[in-house]
Amino acid sequence: GRRGGLAAMAPAARPLAGAADEPFAEPAELQGQFSPYYGEQHHRWRAICRKFVDEELTPFVDAWDEAGDVPVEDLRRKAYAAGLYGATWPKEYGGTPPAGSEGPWHGAWVAVNVDPFFDLIMWDELARCGSGGVLAGLFVPTNIGLPPVVVYGSDELRSRVVRDCVTGHKATCLCVTEPGGGSDVGAIRTTAAREGDVYVVNGAKKWITGGMKADFFTVLCRTGSDASGRGAASMLVLERGMPGITVRRMKTQGWWASNTTYIEFDNVRVPVANLVGKEGDGFKYTMINFNHERFVLTVQMLRFSRICLAEAITFARRRRTFGQRLVDHQVIRHKVAEMASGIEGVQKQLENDAYQVKCGYPEQQLGGHIALVKVSGSRLMEFCAREASQIFGGQSFTRDGAGGRVERIYREVRVMAIGGGSEEIMLNLAMSQAKL
Repeated sequence: GRRGGLAAMAPAARPLAGAADEPFAEPAELQGQFSPYYGEQHHRWRAICRKFVDEELTPFVDAWDEAGDVPVEDLRRKAYAAGLYGATWPKEYGGTPPAGSEGPWHGAWVAVNVDPFFDLIMWDELARCGSGGVLAGLFVPTNIGLPPVVVYGSDELRSRVVRDCVTGHKATCLCVTEPGGGSDVGAIRTTAAREGDVYVVNGAKKWITGGMKADFFTVLCRTGSDASGRGAASMLVLERGMPGITVRRMKTQGWWASNTTYIEFDNVRVPVANLVGKEGDGFKYTMINFNHERFVLTVQMLRFSRICLAEAITFARRRRTFGQRLVDHQVIRHKVAEMASGIEGVQKQLENDAYQVKCGYPEQQLGGHIALVKVSGSRLMEFCAREASQIFGGQSFTRDGAGGRVERIYREVRVMAIGGGSEEIMLNLAMSQAKL
């Protein structure tokens, strides 16, 4: 039939070559539906990202996860050459914005004008590898540790740090969380005492993603005695090799390949030139990337939920019980329906948030909305991992075989529900902004 009305003006639906054929396993625009958000350039970018993941990540994630390590140095360079690693960084520092991603709109985060939907697509495709730990080890450390330096660092500091990290030759990590602090960022105890032209840093940071292989450490520390904690916080860039820095690998429930690290600072002498921005403004600099970090985590959680759904459908179609396919039992079909309903809902929330960012909705006001969608994403991931495990039965209890991907995703639920802001903190944040 003829297309009319709004459909005639919408970008043509473009199912992607190689897209999964299980229902709800892919975003709606890859299943033939229309969308106002995506055009030809978005589809081309998705194909580029998918090719990289299919060739460089997915075939190896099982081995990397079991080994608890990823060859990040080599992979960063490959990802940069493919256009992914530098995709959302400024061009002047080696950034490689995808074709068609820059325009008269607000960008994925404050330092770029890359269309947030390109960012959404990239992280969705990266998560198709099925291992949050691999992504945490490869992409996440610099993604959260470098923005404060890009935006607030001096020209001299940026010249020493940013380009090498953007191009994948080096990496940085964000050091905020402490053994006794957790989500209470204002309660940090790591100190930086000024002595002439240096700060002397003492303290510890815990659960630091990518710390074992970081070249730079973006550290939030206390430089004053303000009782509230916030006005006393400053941010320093420490460098691997500085005497007094000790890193120790932590054993984790999930994210085995992430190189989660415990870091101690013992009288580390840091040049004053390594101060990010102004002394006392560290808390503000820490906040700059929280919305983007939570958005990226939720995109991953959504794709992991889709993987759980797709793996469960594939298994239930071939598994026969009581004389019929497992998927023909009503109780199984209802599990699939409930997973699909949650997946489609979170997808729409994410796309709305991306659209608000693109249109310039104030970052601070959007924080509560993104906090809510992160909670929706972590609860969805937990629900889908559970329901997929029930469909697989004993197969989801073993790390190899048909249920192996679901088993790994289940192990990664807690870090996604806590990291980047726990569900409880996110709900409080959202309600504070709602002014109940």
